[in-house]
Amino acid sequence: MGGTGSVLRVLVIALVLALVVWVAGLAFGVWSVERSPHVTAVLYLGSGGSSSSSVSAGSDEVVGSPTISSAFIERVLSAYGSPAAGTGADLYRLGVKYGIDPVYALAFFLHEDSFGKTGWGALNHSLGNSRCGGWSSSRCQGGYRFYATWQAGYEDWYRLILYGYVQGQVTIPIVGHVCTTVEQIIPVYAPSSDGNDVAGYIAAVMQAVHTWRQGQVWV
Repeated sequence: MGGTGSVLRVLVIALVLALVVWVAGLAFGVWSVERSPHVTAVLYLGSGGSSSSSVSAGSDEVVGSPTISSAFIERVLSAYGSPAAGTGADLYRLGVKYGIDPVYALAFFLHEDSFGKTGWGALNHSLGNSRCGGWSSSRCQGGYRFYATWQAGYEDWYRLILYGYVQGQVTIPIVGHVCTTVEQIIPVYAPSSDGNDVAGYIAAVMQAVHTWRQGQVWV
């Protein structure tokens, strides 16, 4: 009996120890779970994600607040020897008035007639060499709109972009939708059917815009 009792005591002790170990393990597991962070979802931002920097860098929406200053516009016009030098504040002011970032007006001005130094734009005070006709009341010269002052030419160009393209008065009858970006505007503004290099025009405008937004004068 003594041997049997000893065996029983050993078994009981073993069971108690096993129970203690099991309870301790369970308690530790609960503690670990409570203290560990719970990750319920992982968000991956690939090509579909966007940030303010990527949107800003890639955006060619012409509608918006100025991204260059009035003083900088004047610096550019003066540096390029433009006959429109001294009107930078007006180009800026009218951009604000019509809600078009003036950096785009400046880029079109450079591409169309080298800031008023070449072609009919120089004779017509025309920022963008706009064709005659349409809703503009300006008179014509050489098949293009003529303005008495650079400021009048600036205002008519902003009106053309806002009403004709952004609101679609020109573009909807032609392409069926409004045009608010450089890539949408230029194929209508300077179509390949007129002998224009549309892709080159777009690249030139965006290169100028990018350069000036970086604070550099020379494109």
